[in-house]
Amino acid sequence: MKKIILFALVAITLASCSTPKTMGEQYPAMYEEKPMSIAIMPPINQTTHAEAKDFFYTTLYLPLCEKGYYVYSPYLTMEMYQQESAYDAEMFLDKDISMFQKVLGADAAMFTIIKDWRRNNIGGSLHVNVEYILRSTKTGQTLYQREGDISVDTSIHGGSGFGALVGLIATAINTAATDKVVAGRKCNAFVLSDLPAGKYSKMYEVDKKSPAGKPKVKATVK
Repeated sequence: MKKIILFALVAITLASCSTPKTMGEQYPAMYEEKPMSIAIMPPINQTTHAEAKDFFYTTLYLPLCEKGYYVYSPYLTMEMYQQESAYDAEMFLDKDISMFQKVLGADAAMFTIIKDWRRNNIGGSLHVNVEYILRSTKTGQTLYQREGDISVDTSIHGGSGFGALVGLIATAINTAATDKVVAGRKCNAFVLSDLPAGKYSKMYEVDKKSPAGKPKVKATVK
């Protein structure tokens, strides 16, 4: 019995002493290569929601810019992707992507895999599951990888009795009216908050010692 108690105390002590990884420890390649520019690849859609790819593609530009990177406009690169048969980004996910450095001058390419994208009007939520993979166009190495399982809460509470019924109807209307792009933006904001800052951010190199988030994150946001 004493041995069991001692083992439990040791386990608790070790757990309390463990510290989360820093950004520099979790994403060492980002700080070694120091990419300045990013090309956004068309999302890889693994869902039955055919429009998810186009919806999500439009949401990636701004959050990457806000993190301090020069980002090539998706609208300008789309034609090039189609000409180079790169619209189906899954063909390049594990392949050589140096062509994007030669043609665009991009230091890295951001791949996204949409694993889930659905709406629950009655429950009042928009659910998105996306994996983000940033690869170097020079070495092909994965610089950053994180997955977000995000639910956007669109519920409206109307109290009890008749108010509850009104709230239920309002929730269904609010969820149906919420632009699908909103869910993508909120997912980006939550997951990419852990992306090391680029050269054009005041946090460049400063965030290296900041605590890093989990590689896979699940959350509900308003």
